[in-house]
Amino acid sequence: MTQTERQESRNPAPLRDVVRVLGDDGTIVDPTLDPGLSGPELVALYRDMSRTRILDERLLTLQRQGRIGFHVGSLGEEATIIGATYALRPQDWIFPCYRESGAAVTRGLPLQAFVDNVFGNANDLVKGRQMPDHHTGRAVRFASTSSPVGTQIPHAVGVAWAAKLRRDDVVTLAFFGDGATSTNDFHAAANLAGVFRLPVILLCRNNGWAISTPVERQTASPTFAEKGNAYGVPGVRVDGNDALAVIAVVRRAVERARSGAGATLIEALTYRMGAHTSSDDPSRYRTESEIRPWVERDPLERVRRLLEARRLISRADDDAYRAEVDRSFREAVAVAECTPPPGLHTLHEDVYATPPWHLVEQREALLRGSRPAAPPRTV
Repeated sequence: MTQTERQESRNPAPLRDVVRVLGDDGTIVDPTLDPGLSGPELVALYRDMSRTRILDERLLTLQRQGRIGFHVGSLGEEATIIGATYALRPQDWIFPCYRESGAAVTRGLPLQAFVDNVFGNANDLVKGRQMPDHHTGRAVRFASTSSPVGTQIPHAVGVAWAAKLRRDDVVTLAFFGDGATSTNDFHAAANLAGVFRLPVILLCRNNGWAISTPVERQTASPTFAEKGNAYGVPGVRVDGNDALAVIAVVRRAVERARSGAGATLIEALTYRMGAHTSSDDPSRYRTESEIRPWVERDPLERVRRLLEARRLISRADDDAYRAEVDRSFREAVAVAECTPPPGLHTLHEDVYATPPWHLVEQREALLRGSRPAAPPRTV
């Protein structure tokens, strides 16, 4: 496939059988599918999407300044991530990939906890043991972010199975990228979900790239949604840059799961406008001309146009909210940078409910051990 053919294959032209509610200009194109959010709910949705993008911008700046080690952004994919999160209920669980950190904040993870995790300091919920920028929060039912591709999918299916056995009114949602559909974990999990009719939503963010591998090198099937057919899991395609369409589709999947009908595979068609991570240089494998049509379908702009048409928000409101997020973020960073790293005593915590004798001995020996002198400070 030539570069031109590859670009045309990813051009965001209208596609059949793709659920849409919002047009590119922010008008409602299918009122029958409109999830019917109130004015305040629409504003809150837009602000959560905006906050996700602002945090991405600020964290990438911190990484470039050498103040944090790593960042995974979600530029251009906010409608899929935040829209799906809005469609869930408080008791439902999210099993993220590594691009859904904004969903944790939307679910209620405090911004300070979010930032502490990025620095891996003593206040980090996971005591600095995760990679930077890999968030979690049991209180907001946001499972630990997964770096290995696809491993979170069977975790989501397993929790859904447990919920069904216990008759808990819980639905799980697993986020993953198009590349994860090539892993054993995806296929094993989809099969189990189909066989046992489990209350799980498998949400594939088809953003065009698995790091530097384009979609057409990832699969020969016309869509990712149809991959569920082999496992008895119905698939649906949705415009992943349309937050209202994502909410509508995920809500239907939640109701299907709750009713006992089983799992749904959702393919959200979106685009990764930024780099894979702060360690990636996308200019080595794609052109700026490929990105341009997706910039014109910016998910934030689409919702903002709807809000402006309904006189629910103004540019001044937008600027004031951005300033508020900036201020809160700077305050959280100031606290995080002054917080020491996790203490040595935390090394053996959260491993066993009752630590075995050999770990107790190791911990005591560690804490008694000598410490190297701190290097002299230079001016």
